[in-house]
Amino acid sequence: MMQIRLNLPPFIFDIHSSVGFVEQNMHHMYPDELFINSSRPADYFVGVEKANGLRKFIRPQASFSFDAIEPFKTLPLNHAYASLEWGINYVVANQSLQYVILHSGIVAKGDKAVLLPGPPGSGKSTMTAYLSGRQGWRLLSDEMALVLPETLKVQPFVRPICLKNKSVDLVKRWYPDAKLSTVARNTHKGDVVHLCPGDSSWQQRDDLAKVNAIVFLRYDQRVDLEITELNQNQGFMQLAQNAVNLNLHGQQGFNTLVNLIENSAVFEVVYNDVEAVRTFLEQDVL
Repeated sequence: MMQIRLNLPPFIFDIHSSVGFVEQNMHHMYPDELFINSSRPADYFVGVEKANGLRKFIRPQASFSFDAIEPFKTLPLNHAYASLEWGINYVVANQSLQYVILHSGIVAKGDKAVLLPGPPGSGKSTMTAYLSGRQGWRLLSDEMALVLPETLKVQPFVRPICLKNKSVDLVKRWYPDAKLSTVARNTHKGDVVHLCPGDSSWQQRDDLAKVNAIVFLRYDQRVDLEITELNQNQGFMQLAQNAVNLNLHGQQGFNTLVNLIENSAVFEVVYNDVEAVRTFLEQDVL
């Protein structure tokens, strides 16, 4: 039985699991220094356990829990580690009201951050994985941007990057020494693997960054690179569509999005070449 306390700035998680490969993945994906003494108070209590009843024996299932509540349906046992990572996303998105949260990848070069919002299939996690592994870049999050209300500052929430299907092979080609989790096969997203961020991202996990650009990505294998600069109205509407908890922040949330749009370069980028996007960001944006 695994019972750990994990320091994932800005939160501390108490995590339990009876699924052996979940513990193996946790120690493979997270640096040793993040595992802390249980005397430190936790913000959130989560876990993933083998489902009870006949599911123990017939097509074994796993169930994610938060504060002893199971918010999701059970999933096949081989999805257990992935479901824990997804569950942590769910908890933060629904409980962390001190931030305006955007559904977005976010990376930074130094303290200059780039928001990469986009729906599933847009390539944001793949682009986040690529950029965060290049010299001088770091990961803040592949899934959610934690924006301090009415500022341009973003709190890192460094965790493994969720990769799907063909993205896994791309990352293996770009980074042959990358640390990858076990595969969760045939999920609702396809085959899923988590990628451990590089050392520089972990080392800077407490360092806030300032948003300098917002890039709405769309992968299209027919297009090498197509860049469109958006006006403020276009940028605001698209960014609002990717806001997770905007309705809970009222005027403060609205002001936060306006502040981001008014003080950032905003682009829509259609691409099939990640290196071309990196060159554009480094030479023309940051």
